[in-house]
Amino acid sequence: MVVQTKFERGRGGLRSNTQTPQSLNGYFAETEHVMKGLKMKVKLIAHTPDPEKTVACAAKLCYAAADIDTVMDGLTDEKVASFLQMLADMGHDSPIEHASFTFGIEGVSRSFLAEMTRHRIASYSVQSQRYVRENNFTYILPPEIEAIPEAKEEYIKAMEEDMEHYVKLAALLKEKHFKAFTAEGDDEKTAARKAEKKAIEDARFVLPNACATKMICSFNARSLRNFFSLRCCNRAQWEIRAVATEMLRLVREVAPNLFAKSGPPCFCGACDQNTMTCGKAKEVREFFLNLK
Repeated sequence: MVVQTKFERGRGGLRSNTQTPQSLNGYFAETEHVMKGLKMKVKLIAHTPDPEKTVACAAKLCYAAADIDTVMDGLTDEKVASFLQMLADMGHDSPIEHASFTFGIEGVSRSFLAEMTRHRIASYSVQSQRYVRENNFTYILPPEIEAIPEAKEEYIKAMEEDMEHYVKLAALLKEKHFKAFTAEGDDEKTAARKAEKKAIEDARFVLPNACATKMICSFNARSLRNFFSLRCCNRAQWEIRAVATEMLRLVREVAPNLFAKSGPPCFCGACDQNTMTCGKAKEVREFFLNLK
């Protein structure tokens, strides 16, 4: 089953009719295509209550003669913003680790999963292909393939063939394991359950990277900033760039000061890609300045 057109937002997340300013169409045109062409869903499920005040509290304890009973006293919005700016000016990032954010992500590929989990200072829970049967699995259709009719036809054919192989392998393996478990004395219901699980354990090896998956992931704010600096860049792979951009949009809604300068390096400084730069720093800055 190919993913249908839709990109949903949670807690003020992306809308399917999101409009990109005309001046930004050169940059992130591909990301906008991804957002409109795939059924990705990104939700901010939970976060530290009052994350900016929590960070400011940690910063205050570092630099003021306060104790844990009074450290939250006097932390007005202005004071919180001042503490966050002070941390940014000093490059003191450890206090921002006290704020954490948990996201639900679905409608993304197993290829995306491989890239996402390279960010190790985070926690991930992913829908298992070992326990969840993938008959008629949903798959992601890359925009570049979709744009070429012959390529799209070949791609869909490959997905259908993979699906057939998976179903056949699962059936053959389940039959073998069912016989073995019943021979060992299991009743039919128990044998069928155990055989099913053991069969799809091995049948999943033929599933493609295109398979859609779902996950819950949690980051602290410092790790998120690093993630955004790498994955919001125009040179990042299109799927993870689309998700990272939406994640940034969502956290800015609940912690605008904390993530005001988050994005690719060229958003608040110089591009760090050297000869591999996209050459569109001006457009990138405008895009992330207007990301709401």
